[in-house]
Amino acid sequence: MKHTTKVISILMATAFLLLACQLSGIATPTAGPVTATAGPVNASTATPAVEPLTYVNQESGVRVYYPAGWTTQAPAQGDQALTVFASPDQTVFSYLYVSSVQASDTPESAMASLSSSVLTGLTGVQIVSDAALSRADGTPAWSRVVTAASNGTDLKIGMTTAIYGTRLFFILTFGSPSAYDYYANDVAALLNGMVFESPVVNGVNRSQALFLSGGESTNPRDYDPATEHDSGNKLVFSGLVSFNTSLNPVLELAESWDVSSDGTVYTFHLRTNAKFHDGRSVVAQDVIYSWERAADPATQSDTVLTYLGDIVGVAEMHAGTAGHISGLKALDDHTLQVTIDAAKPYFLFKLTMPVAFVLDQKNVESGSEWYRTPNGTGPYKLTRWDSFQLMVYDANQDFYLGPPSISQIVVELYSGVGIRLYESGEIDMAGVSSSDVARVLDPADPLHAALYSGVSLCTEYVVFDVTKPPFDDVKVRQAFTMAFDRQRYIDVVSNGIGLLAKGPYPPAMPGYSLDLQGLPYDPEQARQLLAESNYGGPQGLPPIIFTDAGIGNTAGASVAAMAQMWQQNLGVTITIENLDPDKYYDLLNSGQHGQLFTGGWCADYPDPENFSDVLFHSGAEQNTGHYSNPALDALLDQARVEKNVTKRIQLYQQAEEIIVQDAPALFIMHDVSYELVRSNVKGFVLTPITIPLERYLWLQP
Repeated sequence: MKHTTKVISILMATAFLLLACQLSGIATPTAGPVTATAGPVNASTATPAVEPLTYVNQESGVRVYYPAGWTTQAPAQGDQALTVFASPDQTVFSYLYVSSVQASDTPESAMASLSSSVLTGLTGVQIVSDAALSRADGTPAWSRVVTAASNGTDLKIGMTTAIYGTRLFFILTFGSPSAYDYYANDVAALLNGMVFESPVVNGVNRSQALFLSGGESTNPRDYDPATEHDSGNKLVFSGLVSFNTSLNPVLELAESWDVSSDGTVYTFHLRTNAKFHDGRSVVAQDVIYSWERAADPATQSDTVLTYLGDIVGVAEMHAGTAGHISGLKALDDHTLQVTIDAAKPYFLFKLTMPVAFVLDQKNVESGSEWYRTPNGTGPYKLTRWDSFQLMVYDANQDFYLGPPSISQIVVELYSGVGIRLYESGEIDMAGVSSSDVARVLDPADPLHAALYSGVSLCTEYVVFDVTKPPFDDVKVRQAFTMAFDRQRYIDVVSNGIGLLAKGPYPPAMPGYSLDLQGLPYDPEQARQLLAESNYGGPQGLPPIIFTDAGIGNTAGASVAAMAQMWQQNLGVTITIENLDPDKYYDLLNSGQHGQLFTGGWCADYPDPENFSDVLFHSGAEQNTGHYSNPALDALLDQARVEKNVTKRIQLYQQAEEIIVQDAPALFIMHDVSYELVRSNVKGFVLTPITIPLERYLWLQP
């Protein structure tokens, strides 16, 4: 067991107390001790009724009734104690700490760890008492009292650990033996006067809320479902369909759907109880408005063709040659007819994407910052947004699938590293970066029991812009690919976390092939290919710019490693430029990038079309490297409408082979996901695709 977040501060407190005792000479008090209970004294007794002084820390969920005459003090600078209780004559001090607790921790095991740290450097340590502490509220606790000496000064130290929920409370009491014994009743009263409660953080009751961490973009387009590039705010917004935890499409705003015999006409029947957060009923015209807004050229959506482009008329409206989407028709308020250009087995999957979410026209047109007070249809309402501090979501009690079990979700913005916040008890779920994976995989580590892991449907790669020299030459692209040691990159940059990628399809994706050879790491062959290219070797190459998302002029570790490999194996020099991370994808899609740039793709739905077709078909919105191969296009066009599943998968595997040989991108690795989840968070499933998971969760008291 480790309580690393508090060990240093406890040692600081001990040093401070030692100094305080030494300076004061640890005087024996002359005034008699004052005792107190955890509540007011009964007025019928001879002693006047006295309301004990109270210390309250809502964020930590603790209230302490301390004896009259005692005072509270701020801890020394740098110390992380909540507060310090001091006896009337400043000869006895009690420091109160709180930290997170792991599922396997007990008050006794915590005491063993913490007392060892506290007593380090002291001599003559003798245990006076060491036993479980019986508390009236039943909170498990442990008490240990010792005598010791420091630099010839005798000390008596009391330590108490108590576990309440996910928090460990540690009380360190300190003084000379005579002073400690003199105030023994007061110390007991202080310990008995501790009352544990559900924390209230930023006005939110901790026991009723799920706490997460996140960032905040300065780009308004990142909050608009029609223009964002992520998986969307599935707390606030929803669409006709979504995925469940098994990645099967399930009904959302749509109560049912029918498909014509030729597979080109979908008729969606909307739920009559579906409402926006302000109580207005959702009607078919709201869907049409949302999708036409996304297709409107003025919106500048660079995802609408990718996910809604199969609908007849979307391409025309996006091109500005039509004022409406001809393939959409409201048959009545709750019936929507959608006509697509051909029968495609993945069409419903695309409607799970943010660009297909349903928006309220009045809300969107209320002002440029409408997204700060969104009137969505999802399971949660955004009720508070303090920029760069937190966002609070309240459960939508009128949600058409029933109100969520968790009443509030709090997202702490830019509050620190996820795993550190998780350890300190500030958040309930946290992703684990590659630098911390080895630690949490260790069964002896306290975090191991809370770990979920699984292969994600993501592929990291570098895009070559084939319209810009020198990557207009396939041999140059192949050379750069074969001069890159993927496994070394994974071992060094990604700390060994990740699976080597030979092509775009990740494991667990239909169509993934173990037989795919890929372009191997072969520096000698790479140099030969570069020499055979139209540029005749490294000396004939134009200046090459690598575009990355970052701040300032400092190259990230991953890009620096790539540039170093190409310098070493090919003798080429790469110039690195950073773009504002909040605007990175907008700038890429507008063509503002060098000849190569960082990329990556996580599956939107479990179909290989989402990789090969979306990323590499000629003219596809997400084909940011402008790669084009008529033979590949023909295969992909055929696969789009192929009804035989086996043959369809074979077509996508053939397509992958063409992509790998043409090398429009350098495929590096497939990600592995690691997530820490608090034991009281129930219903969690680690899915390889982002789904509206929060609605499936509940909190155990």
